[in-house]
Amino acid sequence: MASTAERTAKTTQKISRDDLERNLRALQQGLQGKVDEKKPTMLTIGVFGGVVLLLLFFLLGKRSGKKKTTLVEIRRF
Repeated sequence: MASTAERTAKTTQKISRDDLERNLRALQQGLQGKVDEKKPTMLTIGVFGGVVLLLLFFLLGKRSGKKKTTLVEIRRF
């Protein structure tokens, strides 16, 4: 365990802009690595989901069009 003097010294230390920037860059690089690993998988899932939705909308629209078709007869005298 840290002594009281050590804890006080740590809490009174000023955080510089460089410290913040260094920590944020390290965090960003870690997250960017995870995103880069998942990107191909998410792209594949997105494309597959889009194709499924497009096919579903096409089939529902086709069925709806058949249900509401009106025939008009024109008679000439």
